[in-house]
Amino acid sequence: MLNERWFSSLVIVFIIGLLLHSPFLTALPLSLFVILGLAYWWQKHSLDNLIYKRRFIYTRAFPGERFPVRIEVENRKLLPLSWIRIQDPWPKAVGPENEDVLAPGHNQDMGYLTHQFSLRWFERTRKTYMLLFRKRGAYSVGPAQLESGDLFGIYSQDGKAGLSERLTVFPALAPIKALNLPPENPFGDLRSRRRLFDDQNRPMGVRDYQPEDSFRRIHWPATARTGQLQVKVFQPTSAQVMVLCLNVSTYHRYWEGVYPALLEQLLSVGAALLTQGIELGYRVGMISNGCLANSDQPFRIPPGRASGQLARLLEALAGVTPVVVAPFDRFLLREISRVPYGVTLVILTAVVTPGLTETLMRLKHHERRITLVSLAEIAPPIIPGIQNIHIPFEEEPKPADEVTR
Repeated sequence: MLNERWFSSLVIVFIIGLLLHSPFLTALPLSLFVILGLAYWWQKHSLDNLIYKRRFIYTRAFPGERFPVRIEVENRKLLPLSWIRIQDPWPKAVGPENEDVLAPGHNQDMGYLTHQFSLRWFERTRKTYMLLFRKRGAYSVGPAQLESGDLFGIYSQDGKAGLSERLTVFPALAPIKALNLPPENPFGDLRSRRRLFDDQNRPMGVRDYQPEDSFRRIHWPATARTGQLQVKVFQPTSAQVMVLCLNVSTYHRYWEGVYPALLEQLLSVGAALLTQGIELGYRVGMISNGCLANSDQPFRIPPGRASGQLARLLEALAGVTPVVVAPFDRFLLREISRVPYGVTLVILTAVVTPGLTETLMRLKHHERRITLVSLAEIAPPIIPGIQNIHIPFEEEPKPADEVTR
């Protein structure tokens, strides 16, 4: 409990006091024993039943939006806290509007939301900050680091409180007018909205093979049982489905690195296309050769029209990192087998390579409806049967003060 040197010294003084019959030398070490014991017990229980909470109104927002957060600290015990210091790690990209509130840390992109005060028994204190969502990304806040101790300041106790929480900043939505989408059929021929397609995720039985059937639909177990060719029958659907195929590469060779401004523009256009698709009544999904934060695998989101589908799609775009796992043309050929027929493919890319052009021609040969949205500087070649939307990227010039720095 006590430092060994202190303990030995107090014992020696106490023994000397007994031998000399000195009340002072006897009472002094006893008093220090009591004080140090009380201080040790106080700091040992100082962080018990201490509650730290962050109350967000929203945890997802677009760049430039502001929302308040309320910090609550409550001491739920009879033992008062003479002092407590709280340091909550906080990303500057989603930090308070007043950046001076955050104390600097070892990481230039992180700061510490620091509080220091005292709490009486069963006392609660609150403080409110206005958060400014500055930059696209998925950020983790917390857990908070606590430090408290005894009334005399002899001992201190460290701990953690508050769960790690996630704040998401969606990509900024590119203006729809700037995308130059055809007003009548932005993602392909809308007349096909009345046509019926087989939903290959919803099988309903088998039937005899007919000459126009594809070999891919043959049900081999049923064929073996009956001795005649049988094909799968799927439930028909008239729902319009769109899948955004996102190429995260910003250079022709994906291992050359990343062009940050072009990547952000690519994600902004992707967010606008997804939003437009949901508003037009499509079931919208997404596949990409990029990786999300804390992952090394490409991601895919099945098409859907649920109430949270758009938020799920935008949250995935918010977490996209510059890591590319495969060339986009090879990735597209591998993933397209999972996409059912009748789906409109929206290919969003910043570079159009010869390999990608060849892949699109092969997909069109298999009767895929495709819209190519390109941000390349040079317009991509015209491919018969594929709608081509060219939005050349132009980086905005930096302010004069940033250029000077």
